[in-house]
Amino acid sequence: MADTTSRTPLFVALIVALGLVLAGGAIGRGFSEARLADRYVSVKGVAEREVNADLALWPIPFVAADDDLTLAQARIDQTTRRIRSFLAAQGLDTTQARLAGLRVTDRQANPYQAGEAGRRFIVRQTIILRSTEPEKVLAASQRVGQLVESGVVLSSGEEYGTGGPTFLFTKLNEIKPAMIAEATGRAREAAEQFARDAQSRLGGIRRANQGVFVILARDQAPGVSEESQLQKVVRVVATVDYYLK
Repeated sequence: MADTTSRTPLFVALIVALGLVLAGGAIGRGFSEARLADRYVSVKGVAEREVNADLALWPIPFVAADDDLTLAQARIDQTTRRIRSFLAAQGLDTTQARLAGLRVTDRQANPYQAGEAGRRFIVRQTIILRSTEPEKVLAASQRVGQLVESGVVLSSGEEYGTGGPTFLFTKLNEIKPAMIAEATGRAREAAEQFARDAQSRLGGIRRANQGVFVILARDQAPGVSEESQLQKVVRVVATVDYYLK
């Protein structure tokens, strides 16, 4: 009968050795994968589109003053008709013009008014035109002097900003998918060039950030706002991390 007792320590030693070899291999692969995870490149891809505004908002504030409140309001009503006629003459849809911001000031009710107060009542009103024809609105805004010539007293309209039309681009969702694809493609091109220069191969995506869409003025200059321009630039920057092999 064979002596199995003497074989047991040898068998156990072989099992332990095999376990150590397998564990070493796993540790080696872990270090290799860790080093691979540390090898990546972060690149950016930019996509831009030049677009035209498709919506215009034009607040036209005006004012009338008189010692008789009824007469002041009558002047406001007359001015409203003149403005609507002017807009219609410019080919604009006046059904999209609404009245807003009516304010009446009684100067005699102001305890801090010193000296002659001038006309007692000041009535302020605003017509806000909403139009899907921004080009016509821009053209009309260049002829606003005709309103002054007709007797319209325009107000500064502080509550509506610096005055003039505001031009908006509302179709961003329609161009988003194509712009994201373009920005991502340019990011990959940059990563592939980096990999070639580094004598490496490009791996999969480690992390990606689409970025934020921004709308800018096409002609950027000090004091020129995006809202005042018909032509705009939509921009998105995609940031992508790629593994390097």
